[in-house]
This record gives sequence, C-alpha cells and structure tokens, in this order.
Amino acid sequence: MTIADTAARVAGKDGRSRDERITAVADSAYRARHHALDMGEVQGQGYVGQALGAADMMAAVYADQLRYDPADPHWEGRDRFLLSTGHYAIGFYAAIADAGIVPVEELLTYATDDSRLPMSGMASYTPGMEISGGSLGHGLTVAVGMALALRLQGRSDQRVINFLSDGELDEGSTWEAAMGAAHHRLGNLTAMIDMNALQADGPTASVLRIEPVEEKWRAFGWHAIRIDGNDPAALIDALDECAAIATADGQPQVIICDTKVGRGVPLLEEREKAHFMRIEEHEWQICREQLTAGREQEAAR
Repeated sequence: MTIADTAARVAGKDGRSRDERITAVADSAYRARHHALDMGEVQGQGYVGQALGAADMMAAVYADQLRYDPADPHWEGRDRFLLSTGHYAIGFYAAIADAGIVPVEELLTYATDDSRLPMSGMASYTPGMEISGGSLGHGLTVAVGMALALRLQGRSDQRVINFLSDGELDEGSTWEAAMGAAHHRLGNLTAMIDMNALQADGPTASVLRIEPVEEKWRAFGWHAIRIDGNDPAALIDALDECAAIATADGQPQVIICDTKVGRGVPLLEEREKAHFMRIEEHEWQICREQLTAGREQEAAR
C-alpha cells in the first residue's frame, strides 16, 4: 500500500461506498479479534477482553481513516494515533498487523523476551507506536502538544487521534488537557474513549462516577458524540463527522464509544468481568469457534 493509497482512502476518497467502508472495517475487526486470541494464547492470559471490545474502534481508525505508510511508520505526512491506554497494546498490535505495519507472524512473539511487542505499549520498541502509554492520564496531554505542534508547522490537515479509556477520565490531567485543547481550538484533535465500564479496581461507576460524560466534554468546549463503539457504521459516521467539524470551526472532538468487554466471544462476554483475564488452555479454541460462528451468523443476515 502506498502513501497515496492511504491518503486517498481517508473518508472514502478512494471511491468506496459507505457500505464498502463498513464491510472493510468489520472484516478488519474480525481478523484483529482472531489475532488478539492468538497473542493471548501465547501467555495464557492478558488484556484480551479489552482487545476484543475495542477491535471495532481501532479497525475504524486504521482500515478507514488514518493516513499512514506501512513501510515508513515515521513518515512525516502521517496522521497520529496515540494509545494512551498502554495495556491495550494487544489490541493495537492486532490492528497494525492487519494494516501491514508489522508482520502477522510476529504477533506470536507477543510479550516474550526481546519482542518488539511488549505487553504494555512502548514507542521505543514497536513500529507505529507513537507514545509509551500505561500510566494513565498522559495520552491526551501529549496529543494536545502534537496537535498544536502540527498546526504551528502549518500541517493542521494531519489528524491526531487519541485513544483513552473511561477509567482514564478519573485522572485530573485528562481534564486539564481537554481545557487546553478547547482553548487552543485544536480541530485536528479527536479523542476516542472506550466506555467498557471496567477498570482495574472494578466497575467504573463504583470506583468513581464519571457520568454524564457527554455533557462534561461539551462543557469543556468539545464537540461530543456518543455511539455504540462496536458498530462499524456508527464509528465511520462519527469519525467523518469529526473530520467535518474540524474543517468547519476548529473545535476538538470526542467520540464516546460504549463497548462490551470480550465482544464477539460469548464465553468471555458472559463470564465475570476482569481487567486482566486468565483463559484456560482448553478455552482458546472455544473462543475462536465462537468468534467464527458469530461472524458467519452476521453474514447470513
């Protein structure tokens, strides 16, 4: 895939219809979920539930929106995708493998010694990883700096997309960054929040109440959209709306994505939710079979 191909693909500029774009995102998310299961099995455990739940979000970015060069992750003309939630790296690796940035076969080195794919995302190791995330609350702050720098360089057409979690909304630095983005009118900045209602200490609502989320972001000066984050069509429409808003008035945008931990695998969707999942040896194949069966049922509708 060339730079021209990826640049033209953004927002359907390559001539694809909306239905074709939705199909491409759904297909990418399905493959990414299989990749996540393959990586999880290497360790027997991990942040698999988050990877499955956020697969549609990351697929919408990489398979539909982002400008990037798979052969040159540091291409100056690229858009930036920042993974603030470093523990979601397993889902990120699945997405960039499907995008051709890392080889699919390399995924089986996940979290092993000397791998370029550590369990928590680190920019010094992984091609296409813009920041080292994991200590939550820093991603949006860095994204604000990047978006402002691009504007000062006269490159506001390059987007900065920051992925963060609902638990990260507990962090005061997130809201400081939100104020800064609105103050500087960083229209090239989009935040995507994975609202899976779960964090390390338990259900998000029990740890610290964050609702009403949409109204809070609007009060901070952002264009806010709330959608089903497991719906490729809703994701494409929301990202397109953000691109249009950015062009229109320079307002930063946030897409609040309600997602389901373990999405696509009933075995994991239905069990007691855990931030870090242990999956038994015999269960991995069951997960794959359920994922495949669900996809076949969707195709038959």
